[in-house]
Amino acid sequence: MKSIGTGYASGKIILMGEHSVVYGEPAIAFPFAGTGIQATIKANKLESWIESSFFHGPLSAAPNTMRNVTVLLWYLVKHFKIPEPFYLKIESSIPAERGMGSSAAVAVAITRAVFDWMEEPATQENILHFVNQAEAVAHGNPSGIDATTISGTEPILYQKGIGFQPFQLNMDAFLVVADTGVKGQTRKAVKDIAKLMELRPYETNQQMRTLGQLTNQAQQAVLQNKPRVLGDCMNQAQGLLRLLGASNHNLDHLIETALEHHALGAKLTGGGRGGCMIALAENETSGRQLQKTLLSAGARDTWIEGLGVYAHV
Repeated sequence: MKSIGTGYASGKIILMGEHSVVYGEPAIAFPFAGTGIQATIKANKLESWIESSFFHGPLSAAPNTMRNVTVLLWYLVKHFKIPEPFYLKIESSIPAERGMGSSAAVAVAITRAVFDWMEEPATQENILHFVNQAEAVAHGNPSGIDATTISGTEPILYQKGIGFQPFQLNMDAFLVVADTGVKGQTRKAVKDIAKLMELRPYETNQQMRTLGQLTNQAQQAVLQNKPRVLGDCMNQAQGLLRLLGASNHNLDHLIETALEHHALGAKLTGGGRGGCMIALAENETSGRQLQKTLLSAGARDTWIEGLGVYAHV
């Protein structure tokens, strides 16, 4: 057992397929190194303690909104038979409720920290065993996209009934992510789209199928290093997501601004109605300029990451 255990987890981005994935179509997600969470854990004298920007105090007094963390810690303590109180510090640069996988990233970082503290190898399989239990508390019946993406290193194509298929990033382009500063409303958007499916089943099903086709085309664009094709897929997907009611004024404003300033494509990411948008830039210089432009247009924060195999920044 080490004196201090450390664990890190990146955020995640859904590139394509949000909402349509609920109806059996594929989605693409990948770990996003632009944001992340660091967890450190060590022994404490009197009682177990959590230090984070959200809550700072004894584990026994943690609010119910942190139940996913407390349940995860209970499982880890039980598994490793940890006999003593601990001090857990969580440092995050992932904005909460923005569709960037903050709850899964917290769980992955904590699990990695405890495994490191116990000097046990942390494979993706054993990390997922614990993280999925925490995610079930946080989200009820999650698809597993966040946990699988964040605990891995490669993009994944996910589809109900088929599962997760990892593939490699292979694109000479950069992705800019911008936070609208407004919390996403995933559950309400999902509920309203389900209502559309009841009211206009043929039209809505057609839109979902088209989103699925665009996701498959986007994956091929990534594999074949065709940024302009990916950008076009993103733009078409955003048009459909807007028709489905998943976008809002904040997202539309930043997306239109990005396209006006030479982004190859731009769309919402995640549940929508707030949260974040993504824009594809031809190179790092134009990506950095897009960051400045989006901040000037009202984005609360921006991040950038290269999409080539060795292009992470």
